[in-house]
Amino acid sequence: MATSANPTRDDFAKMLDEQLGGVADDGFEGRVVKGTITAIENDKAVIDVGLKSEGRVPLREFARGEDDHGLKVGDEVEVYVDRVENADGEAMLSRDRARREAAWDKLENEFGEGKRVEGVIFGRVKGGFTVDLDGAVAFLPGSQVDIRPVRDVAPLMDVPQPFQILKMDRRRGNIVVSRRAVLEETRAEQRSELIEKLSEGQVIEGVVKNITDYGAFVDLGGIDGLLHVTDMSYKRVNHPSEVINIGDTVTVQIIRINQDTQRISLGMKQLESDPWEGAAAKYPVGAKLTGTVTNITEYGAFVELEPGIEGLVHVSEMSWTKKNVHPGKIVSTSQEVEVMVLEVDSDKRRISLGLKQAQQNPWEAFAEKHPVGSTVEGEVKNATEFGLFIGLDGDVDGMVHMSDIAWGISGEDALALHRKGEEVSAVVLDVDVEKERISLGMKQLERGAPAAGGVAAAGGSLRRGEVVTVTVLEVRDGGLEVQAGDDGATGFIKRSDLGRDRDEQRPDRFQVGQKLDAMVTGFDRSKKPNFSVKARQLAEEKEAVEQYGSSDSGASLGDILGEALKNR
Repeated sequence: MATSANPTRDDFAKMLDEQLGGVADDGFEGRVVKGTITAIENDKAVIDVGLKSEGRVPLREFARGEDDHGLKVGDEVEVYVDRVENADGEAMLSRDRARREAAWDKLENEFGEGKRVEGVIFGRVKGGFTVDLDGAVAFLPGSQVDIRPVRDVAPLMDVPQPFQILKMDRRRGNIVVSRRAVLEETRAEQRSELIEKLSEGQVIEGVVKNITDYGAFVDLGGIDGLLHVTDMSYKRVNHPSEVINIGDTVTVQIIRINQDTQRISLGMKQLESDPWEGAAAKYPVGAKLTGTVTNITEYGAFVELEPGIEGLVHVSEMSWTKKNVHPGKIVSTSQEVEVMVLEVDSDKRRISLGLKQAQQNPWEAFAEKHPVGSTVEGEVKNATEFGLFIGLDGDVDGMVHMSDIAWGISGEDALALHRKGEEVSAVVLDVDVEKERISLGMKQLERGAPAAGGVAAAGGSLRRGEVVTVTVLEVRDGGLEVQAGDDGATGFIKRSDLGRDRDEQRPDRFQVGQKLDAMVTGFDRSKKPNFSVKARQLAEEKEAVEQYGSSDSGASLGDILGEALKNR
């Protein structure tokens, strides 16, 4: 009883602990507790939470609207105990802090379960926005506001909407949320539902939402499909804006649906008639047509024959004479050109065209205008180690081989006599249309050479192995320049062909105007005959042996030849 009559300090602590529900004053701090409103004074609510003193909380912390706090004496509310007693002896309580702590508890549970949370965007900060999650303030990065960049966020502010928590740290008080993640998830769910209703080959209407260099995105009613530029039309489309505009309603066909990526490919040209059907019959090989140049590349030019059908003129088929030239230097975009169909492959949708084939072959035209033996004039365009190239009519070149430049001198010396840009005359020796070659001769115009047309005649009147009488026109160290008959073809007898013996092979024993018999041994590339006295002598010896016997019969070779000459 003495103990009851004189209570100790421990007894007082025990009694206080029982009065406060078994918790000491310092155990209240940092906790959310329930309290009862005992009075409302001015702009504060007086709240008893079971401590030695009551606390005061501003009414604005309870406000639901501007002035509506909805409190009355006797109401039970939750508050956060910041301190048990301040300097005035009152408990420091906070309704806002209580709400935040309750919100954090709830958010941590929802974050752990991956649930969406509801919040309101109420402020703008550097790099994003602030969101009220029922008391807890979160950060919404600018990139997480929407799927696409949003220029004006005002319509989204102060509106309750769902968010996804990306990261939260209670100790630091950081929460990062995303509105975009919710939209993407919702969109994916909607896409799956819509894709189930669509099928490949289906024709559907949509609205053009966006245009890029490679195509356009079409809204099919909640899901986008890609209309690639190559599927807009059979004709060439350089940019999608040539065919459609943003906001246009278009009719498209679903070409392909990728269930894994949920991507939809659309087409417009598939709803049109295919111009390639019957193209082989419409454009037979060899037909000449008129088309428009639509595109020029390094390897050729594309020519549109009709909307949807283009053919390629390869660089090798663009010009007869301009070789290794960029196609852009021969034709230009939008130019109308005449072409010839070279090949048609309907399966691969390819037509090979020729530009030069629609024009006359310049070598054929040259051969018609300048037959072999005719004289032409032109400018020396180039000198090579083997001859001269002469520019001729029709933008073609002819070549004078070094051996056909001049008589009596070497080919190298003859080349040195001429320079680039010089105007010269030459005789047409040969025209090879297939090989695109024209052979010319300049020395054939010199003294003693056959007149125009005589070259071919000389080759036709003389036969290999024939013995003819020739007249010496010129004596050289290397042999004799001779002429068959009085006005026949000129030719040459080499020093070694002047006779069988070495003494007979001296050119200086002959004189200009002297006549002698020689055998035609062949013709050079310009159809100029080659003669040989030696070949004639050998042929006569062989003939004499066959006619009068051989050395085995007892007659000497001298006797045989003497007899043969006696009977001539």
